Amino acid sequence: MTDRRHVLTPDALTMMDAIARTGSFAAAARELGKVPSALTYNVRQLEEALDVLLFDRSSRQAQPTAAGLELLHEGRRLLQEMEAVANRVKRVASGWEATLSISVEDILSTTTVFDLVEAFCSLRPEPGGSHGPATRLRLRSDVLAGTWEALISGQVDLAIGVAGEHPNPGGVEVRPLGEVPFVFCVAPGHALARIASMEGPDVCSIRGSIRSSIGYTSAQPLEHDQLVAHRAVAVADTAQKLQPLTRNLLPGQDVLTVPTMRAKLEALLRGLGCGYLPEPLARPWLAAGKLVRLQTVSGEPVAKLHYAWRAERGPGSLGRALQWWLTQLESPHTRQALIERHPLDGTNAAP
Repeated sequence: MTDRRHVLTPDALTMMDAIARTGSFAAAARELGKVPSALTYNVRQLEEALDVLLFDRSSRQAQPTAAGLELLHEGRRLLQEMEAVANRVKRVASGWEATLSISVEDILSTTTVFDLVEAFCSLRPEPGGSHGPATRLRLRSDVLAGTWEALISGQVDLAIGVAGEHPNPGGVEVRPLGEVPFVFCVAPGHALARIASMEGPDVCSIRGSIRSSIGYTSAQPLEHDQLVAHRAVAVADTAQKLQPLTRNLLPGQDVLTVPTMRAKLEALLRGLGCGYLPEPLARPWLAAGKLVRLQTVSGEPVAKLHYAWRAERGPGSLGRALQWWLTQLESPHTRQALIERHPLDGTNAAP
């Protein structure tokens, strides 16, 4: 029998992943630049060495068996670890990571994130050099538990905007980013706005530097039985393995689920539903009368956000790219900009 250690190679694990993702030996062979018969032979070698059946061949698609799924799970983890080792070796030599992956919570300022990216790309690691850091940046946007999951699963090196309610599995450093107040909003023509205006307008006060008549709030907060009859707009949690989080939805309430907070804003502006928005994002639209702020019995929640990274032990464990980003996030000005700075429609124009 073939030695198990000799068949569990990176190529074999990559082959397993390709077959599972594409759903067939033929498609995986095309992706890997091989002939299907070679993949079939390699899988049989792997099965014989492990003495298990890895794929159910009774269906038209290549469906992994329970043993196959376990090998896929562990194999993908091992491939990530191998990539991490290669990156660490390169980092020891140069100090700069080959790649730095960053997850940014969807409610934060995209403009500020790209200001940071621009500043990073303008760095000149070598005196008089004409090129920026050799580190490749990978940005992704996540929602709720998805930001934390991206970090602890090893998909990213830095997560900006994670909630503080997740248990720390160890080896993760967490620092406060700031607080984001949320306000309940509807379009002026929405039925809930009419209910509020009939119950009595009141001047609405908000956090921050502006305190003006930017909307109306009901004399009495809206009750759950008033809200449940109206469609809510919610942003989908991007977590795939962790328990997705649900915020401010009522049992039995109709829900329109959208992929981003900007899409939620668009839906609210169109009167497609009601829901909570980050106050800095909603602020200019409230000031312009495009949205109305209402009070509810649930009050106005405040999200306490953090930034986190996977800490490694030993001298020089943190790459220079990650160190640079962490230094920027230590600045109160940067943290405030990530929370507060939301240009309208990607510009600074008034609504």
